Amino acid sequence: MNRLVFFALLLAPTAALAQNAIFHPGPVFPDIAPVATIKTDMPVPAAAVLKATYDVAAAAEPGSRNRNFDTAARFLNSHVESGVPEKNIRIAYVVHGKAITDLLKPESYAAKTGGKANATAATVAALQKHNVTFYVCGQAAAAMGVSNADLLHGVKMAISASSAHVLLGMEGYTLVPF
Repeated sequence: MNRLVFFALLLAPTAALAQNAIFHPGPVFPDIAPVATIKTDMPVPAAAVLKATYDVAAAAEPGSRNRNFDTAARFLNSHVESGVPEKNIRIAYVVHGKAITDLLKPESYAAKTGGKANATAATVAALQKHNVTFYVCGQAAAAMGVSNADLLHGVKMAISASSAHVLLGMEGYTLVPF
């Protein structure tokens, strides 16, 4: 083996560990979505109200937690740590496609996943306690045989994902493109 390749392989795990060492538990969700303290050149104005929307269509593997919902926790952790009052942060998820499964009550989830437990439900409940709102695409839900009664407590049904995005945009929310 080439010496350069050998040393690169040796150093790769060290670099990854050093990079992760800068991340720490956040102030809002210490158990979800660690953050790094950033000396920013783009401070958030003190009176700013941040309204973000995230679009999720990918489901977790049955019985696993959908990590797409960690984004809201990271957004809250990083901005509150930077001095933005939590009351000035509003986040909404628009969920469609197979990801709807991750927003189902235990019995409905188990019926669609071969008896597995919904590992995402606790994350959704924790996010809702910090005013994160979840909207399900009614068109995709209907195609999947999902009704309002199947959804986790507090999850809301929209006519469609498109209408949810448009209405949230009218309320001043910005779609974050990842």
